[in-house]
Amino acid sequence: MSTPSVATIFERMKRHGGDPAMFWNGRAWSYDELFARVKEWNERLEKDGVTQGTVCSIHGEFSFPAAALILALMQRNAILVPFTRAIEREIQGLREIAGVQCMYRMNEGDSFNFEESRRAPQNELVERFRATGHPGLIVFSSGSTGKPKGILQDIERVTKKFVKERPGWKTVLFLMMDHFGGFNTFLSTFAYGGMGVCVSDRSPEAVCRAIQESKATLLPTTPTFLNLLLASGVGRQFDLTSIQMITYGTEVMPPATLERLRKAFPNAQIKQTYGLSELGVLRSKSETDDSLFVRIGGDGFEVKVVDNILWIRSEANMIGYLNAPQPFDAEGWMCTGDEVEVRGEYMRIIGRKSEMINVGGQKVFPAEVESVLLSAGNIKEATVFGARHPLMGQVVQARVSLEEPEAADALSARLRKHCMGHLAKFKVPTKIMVVSEEEQRSERFKKVRNIQGDPK
Repeated sequence: MSTPSVATIFERMKRHGGDPAMFWNGRAWSYDELFARVKEWNERLEKDGVTQGTVCSIHGEFSFPAAALILALMQRNAILVPFTRAIEREIQGLREIAGVQCMYRMNEGDSFNFEESRRAPQNELVERFRATGHPGLIVFSSGSTGKPKGILQDIERVTKKFVKERPGWKTVLFLMMDHFGGFNTFLSTFAYGGMGVCVSDRSPEAVCRAIQESKATLLPTTPTFLNLLLASGVGRQFDLTSIQMITYGTEVMPPATLERLRKAFPNAQIKQTYGLSELGVLRSKSETDDSLFVRIGGDGFEVKVVDNILWIRSEANMIGYLNAPQPFDAEGWMCTGDEVEVRGEYMRIIGRKSEMINVGGQKVFPAEVESVLLSAGNIKEATVFGARHPLMGQVVQARVSLEEPEAADALSARLRKHCMGHLAKFKVPTKIMVVSEEEQRSERFKKVRNIQGDPK
């Protein structure tokens, strides 16, 4: 039996009947077909002993069969633990943290393998959560600064914000399903009767092809992917005119990339989003399409700024970390660690405090320097980070990827001169290295930085 908010969303989905629910393997699949598959999965889950509170992992990518399995597990009030192939080497350790009792490995096409580990030790927080009878979700932090944290969310809480009806979109399921933003996108797509568009991979070519074939209207993604898309020029080979909105989040958008994006998609609304796995995804409104200032909040969320750092309190707060101290204060507020600039009811995310570079007591946020480097010409991607220095504490260094080959000494001199014309001297990179694009981003299409460390 589904919980109230989840049940409301399921009933609304069923009313869409013959409308397209997913675009996968070259064709659209209807809501009727989706619920027929959900029924089949429920029969299989019953046979496999997956019931309320079972910690069940799904290993794969967004697909028609995987979507139906997720929905069936939600109906049964199980606890979902999604994994993708991008983290294959980490899965065993993450399974132990979550206490995974069974796993469905989704294969290419429409087959799967089932694995059991019923005697897996159970986390105390998960044990307490089972008493609510609600469906749960366990996702993991990226672990960029240490061991990944297991995050337990109550899906009933998460879905409350989707109960109010809104227009549906044909949404590209770009963000991965083991990322809270990806799961949130998945829920919102179906909650409003939209269509989820699956991608074969996350290369610019594959994403553009999926948009063209499905006539997708919404692309939620990251600034790093958008910069790659623009730099590759692949978009010019496809018909992307169906896109009505592009949303970006998870990292700071360089102004240079935003400007190029507006020119490449003049008829699409560009919207910044904001969310954290611990808190959920907030409603947001960009001041204008060409502005990095955004208003965030909405029903169930409160925001405040203390010493230029953003704090949030949410009705959709996670149940808690499985393997780390809880981050909320006594009143339920969480410090996001994001430094912001406030202008009226709007704010600009300057950068994560943990990524800030401290040059002799002076603050440098990587996104500012990256935007200047991207505007210098012949630069496809730029990643800025701090490196230790015996006198200054840290200095700024950068990795860049080039559109065309360029002599290293001449490139470094040109870029430093360009930066000197746009930045204070302490913000200018002391060292600039040329690397491939792949070395600059994770498989989630976010920048990879050596935070407060030495360059590799």
